[in-house]
Amino acid sequence: MARATASATTRKVVGLGFLPEEARHGFLIDIPKGSTASEMICITEHRGADLDHLGVRTVESPSPNDPSLRVLIDRTRWLALAPAFWDEANRRLRANGLPVTKFQKNPGKPVPVHPSLGKELCVLCWAVEEASPDDIPNALHNWEALAPEERWWLFTMTVATTGQAMQKGVGWRKALRAAIADNPFVKGEGLSPKARRELLGHSQLSLSL
Repeated sequence: MARATASATTRKVVGLGFLPEEARHGFLIDIPKGSTASEMICITEHRGADLDHLGVRTVESPSPNDPSLRVLIDRTRWLALAPAFWDEANRRLRANGLPVTKFQKNPGKPVPVHPSLGKELCVLCWAVEEASPDDIPNALHNWEALAPEERWWLFTMTVATTGQAMQKGVGWRKALRAAIADNPFVKGEGLSPKARRELLGHSQLSLSL
């Protein structure tokens, strides 16, 4: 048992749970330096040879119509949702024996992300990309109440038809906003995110490569 634990702790991890020696899939968050509210944060999806040295090698910013570009979101909305997402991601990483990482407003270089967490982040960003920033706390409550598998399913359905960053406000992207950002979270009604996590048990902590 001790040997297995030691093996788990020596797995190479970069960024937010990304396992470069094991992953067949991953995401990259590119946060521009500075503090201008209107600057756009990019989230791209990567597979195959494109994973080599992800987050280490120099990459050019993707064009708005790049097929790998999943999210373009302004800094104001990003800063309203990212700390809560990071807390959730770290809780899951810790439960799976992987190191956690502190959220940074300006990390200095792109951040590689575990594929499961990247999918869930895209769902959250898509839900609020055109919503009022005032609706983001409500969106976070609704997103937190979903099981990881439910978030992965929403990602799969959305990316199949409207997964490119510029396909805003149509199809599944529109549906995500309605379901997560616009759908009111009423305290005291239904299960709280914490209660739902307890009901779902270990599956709420799952990660999948």
